[in-house]
Amino acid sequence: MNDVVRLMQAAERAAAAGNFNEARRGFLRVLDGGEHAEVLVHLSYIESKIGSYRAACDYALRAYALPGLSPALMVKVLNRLRNFNQTWALHELIPRFDVQRLDPRQLHAVAAQASYIGDQQRALDLLDLALSRQPANAPVLLARAQINTFLGRFDEAEHDLRDCMMYNKSMAAIWWTLARLRKQTPESHHVDELLRELKAPRPPGERAFLAFALHKELDDLGDVTGACEALTLGCKLKRAELKYSTAQSRALMARLKAAPMTEVATEAGDRGFTPVFIVGMFRSGTTLLEQLLGGNPAMLNAGELHDFVTSMRYVADYQSTGFLDEEMVRRADAMDFNQVAEHYVRGVEWRLEPGQTHLTDKLPANFFNVGYILRALPEARILHMVRDPVETCFSNLRELFSGASPYSYDQTELADFYLMYQDLMAHWHATFPGRVLDIHYADLTRDTEGVMRRVAAHCGLEFLPTMVDPQSRVQSVATASAVQVRNPVTVRDVPKWEPYREYLKPLIRRLGLQS
Repeated sequence: MNDVVRLMQAAERAAAAGNFNEARRGFLRVLDGGEHAEVLVHLSYIESKIGSYRAACDYALRAYALPGLSPALMVKVLNRLRNFNQTWALHELIPRFDVQRLDPRQLHAVAAQASYIGDQQRALDLLDLALSRQPANAPVLLARAQINTFLGRFDEAEHDLRDCMMYNKSMAAIWWTLARLRKQTPESHHVDELLRELKAPRPPGERAFLAFALHKELDDLGDVTGACEALTLGCKLKRAELKYSTAQSRALMARLKAAPMTEVATEAGDRGFTPVFIVGMFRSGTTLLEQLLGGNPAMLNAGELHDFVTSMRYVADYQSTGFLDEEMVRRADAMDFNQVAEHYVRGVEWRLEPGQTHLTDKLPANFFNVGYILRALPEARILHMVRDPVETCFSNLRELFSGASPYSYDQTELADFYLMYQDLMAHWHATFPGRVLDIHYADLTRDTEGVMRRVAAHCGLEFLPTMVDPQSRVQSVATASAVQVRNPVTVRDVPKWEPYREYLKPLIRRLGLQS
């Protein structure tokens, strides 16, 4: 056994025992002999455990740069790059895979990362190859259904889900995805199957999928009482899985309001594009606004990007808890926001094609970061979607998120969060007058052209007639609005929440509105 192997084994034993400093020393000794991809991956994990965000990211990037990686190691590197949202590196690494050497599990893993960076067609091709080798692979069929949904191929998505059921009918996510593909009718729905599946012993997370699916289908069928019961169950199950504190959110918002935010970076120069941040509550119409903006070919719809917050994490050398936390706000007081800007631009500019001068960054939770965005990117445009409070909160309450909004499964917590968000946005308006443009969802749906003319002017874009039709350029939508946004802009005479008024009394009262 040579020295390298002995060092590797000793370092791996130390890491497995939780002795991360000892493991790091051992792996660094191996690197004394030259770059070693597997060691770099190990060091990336260890630095994350120790709490060094920047070093962990840099080790992953060093591994990515090495040639001749095995398929298994390339998948590990891919996962590490995803962890740090290094999308430009993912974009360059994915085509380097020799797909003929990948097994179905590896193909599925690479497809997931291709989908993450918005390359849905490549992801679909990889999943097709996996299915050609293992047709009865239910997780791959489910992933294919989800990507077909993003692409607006709803019939194909439903076909994938039907096939998936043939091999693993018990997968709860199948039912949830199926319920969302279309409006259910008395002649065609899955209520009986969902009720049966809910009676079977299952982990709480799986039962949450089924309960939210049942709520959606009963709502489609007009059974408000049953839909309320299913929603109550789903929210209870999901909330029990999540850690959330209203007090912590309130402290974070207060800390943000107290932070120095008046200075902006002075080294912007010409970045070659204008970033347009679309912020607000989830389910407030941000996807609709982005798709309308995409009606101008100079605008790239980049979707929900995490690049700004990960740029702050890299410069701060800190992995914030959740999207943002008080420690990050404290570190931001001394942060070099020119470095944040450089990191951000590198992370997103690869997405632009010739002729595209603007890029949408549509992560609603960036409303936390408005002050930081304007300090780092003074040329950025901020668009804030505003929607009826009850409609917004109800839409959040009935959406099963992946964990991005832990406040949204309890009516009181949700209302409290909404009021804090509203207060923080008022603070940004006062601190940066004229820099944030409010777009009211009701106005956008009733006078689409008039509103989009104002939006285009704020963004420095020419208004085009194609900017009033969300269907004009929709290609891929990887958000909860993937189905709805492909429909024409519609105006509701009766709000969606009206039949649920009695059920929503705790929320309405907490918002300070009449019930």
